[in-house]
Amino acid sequence: MAKILIVDDAAFMRMMLKNILAQHGHEVIGEAVTGKEAVEKYQLLRPDLVTMDITMPDMDGIEAVEKIRQLDPDAKIIMCSAVGQEVLVRKAISLGAKDFVVKPFEADRVVSAINQLFE
Repeated sequence: MAKILIVDDAAFMRMMLKNILAQHGHEVIGEAVTGKEAVEKYQLLRPDLVTMDITMPDMDGIEAVEKIRQLDPDAKIIMCSAVGQEVLVRKAISLGAKDFVVKPFEADRVVSAINQLFE
């Protein structure tokens, strides 16, 4: 079971992800709406994993990945992207994100991405 921080500016997406994670035995220990909030909550909560949206107000997911990885080089981050954001996903992975899932979320893909990180 992983302790997870969900980062997405869309409440509906956070709720969908939270339901998928809960059904598979993971614990959502926090949610953030902006990249800036994600960095603050990461420091506070020290989750096992972060699911990170790319496009958000304030600070985008790419910058948030960079800042979280500066705080914790071992941080496990999975990007959540819309179709067509491949360039941004590649940039996030080059900065240390571990994987990505495409919205709308498919439960099996989300769970398999998380399980691979903890094997």
